[in-house]
Amino acid sequence: MLAACHNEPVTIIPNVRATDIYADRHRPQFHFSPQTGWMNDPNGLVFYEGEYHLFYQYYPDSTVWGPMHWAHAVSRDLVKWEHLPIALYPDSLGYIFSGSAVVDWKNTSGFGKNGQPPLVAMFTYHDMEAERAGNDTRESQAIAYSLDRGRTWVKYEGNPVIPNPGKVRDFRDPKLVWDEARSQWVTTLAVGQHAELWASPDFKTWKKLSEFGADLGNHEGVWECPDMFPIKVEGTGEQRWVILQNLNPGGPNGGSAVQYFVGDFDGKNFTVDPSFLPDVQGGKAVWLDHGKDNYAGVTWSDVPDGRRLTIGWMSNWQYAQQVPTLAWRSACTLPRVLTLRKTAVGYRLFSEPVKELEALRQQHKTLEPTTVHQLGANFELAPNLLDSISPAQMELVLDIEPSANARFSVELSNPKGEVYRIGYDAKANQFFSDRTKAGDHSFSPDFAKQPSVAPRISKDKTVRMHLFFDAASAELFADGGATVMTEVFFPGVRFNKLRLVAEGGEVKVVKGEAWGLGRIW
Repeated sequence: MLAACHNEPVTIIPNVRATDIYADRHRPQFHFSPQTGWMNDPNGLVFYEGEYHLFYQYYPDSTVWGPMHWAHAVSRDLVKWEHLPIALYPDSLGYIFSGSAVVDWKNTSGFGKNGQPPLVAMFTYHDMEAERAGNDTRESQAIAYSLDRGRTWVKYEGNPVIPNPGKVRDFRDPKLVWDEARSQWVTTLAVGQHAELWASPDFKTWKKLSEFGADLGNHEGVWECPDMFPIKVEGTGEQRWVILQNLNPGGPNGGSAVQYFVGDFDGKNFTVDPSFLPDVQGGKAVWLDHGKDNYAGVTWSDVPDGRRLTIGWMSNWQYAQQVPTLAWRSACTLPRVLTLRKTAVGYRLFSEPVKELEALRQQHKTLEPTTVHQLGANFELAPNLLDSISPAQMELVLDIEPSANARFSVELSNPKGEVYRIGYDAKANQFFSDRTKAGDHSFSPDFAKQPSVAPRISKDKTVRMHLFFDAASAELFADGGATVMTEVFFPGVRFNKLRLVAEGGEVKVVKGEAWGLGRIW
């Protein structure tokens, strides 16, 4: 994948006035995106002194992948973000690939001064000269630290701290966690098609603990951006460990995606819980998000209220470098809180949008209970709803009860006749996202080959659909986050009409609410 990426022709960023930066019709208005240039993986997610830090893979000189930097933004509420100067630049050891950051509260690294704990980042160096020479030992792990709240960083003079062990082509994306029970730092590395766990007392000297996953999960692509962390089972005092494992390709609907595993960590080995069973749809894997556009997601460290928060790259390597945006490419998903629950199919992570997003709510409308009859007699939310709320920038919550064979859609459309649908198929017991007619998809045959689908896990009679629409994206959090789908689309003009559609049978809308959402910039 990387070989293909860095050989793409360079696209120079056009001269766009600052006032126009966020006026692009495809630019998200309440999702994080770079002002200009290329972005991919979120990196270094850490909370410190009232700020959520978001670093990310960044190439400032083009809108396609290139020499990777760590760009930087901070937020006090996970909603509005402040762009800061680039944190880490490529150097003689290589490009700055993905990694993580933590607060070294006990100053195990010795980098702290005057009682101030340092922020420590661990990242992958990718040596492009070695790659061009056909050398498989091109990736190694390094560290840097900050003593000024992440504003400036000093690279450790002893880098790399984990040299390539030899003939390991894909050896990257370290994710740090403090193992309190054993007083050790543990980093999870993606190595080809498995993960490796390494431990250190001080970030500088590391020993390999174990390997994980060679015979588990999906192996249709390279494993990337792992994340191992402890989490309590909701409603109990029981603790389990989770490994998020990004994969490219091999996702449930094609291309990039995030699978995960639930089990235990004993200080050396991660063992999957026997009750953790793969999804019926999805082969050997359990997926965090069934849409095509949530990848490289990892979680924040040091969040003071104990929530396990995550954010992903809202794109897919199948087409990320070809999407029709101008001065910028890619955005992040909404930040989400993960909870672990016991279900009929074993442990499952539930993903829900963070509560802080409610601060964006503006115009509000409550939908009266109604029945949506099969296509031909549709209940249409326009015009009253759209008098005040744009479907291109809204939040919608619907509780529905479909008849046995009904297929229910929330449909967005525009004056050009372009249509996007997202909904639930009761007969197939699955959610779907259909962008086949939602605008431009000429840039990739993989973008809109067919609708994406996701199995429904909940057995409740009532189906809850919690939706966010933002210019050129949709995120579905169904049944309290049991099933999640994230997808982007590129209409010729913004969608300005929304209606509810039923096919094959009637659907009762038990209740619903809609909000117009404000911009974050």
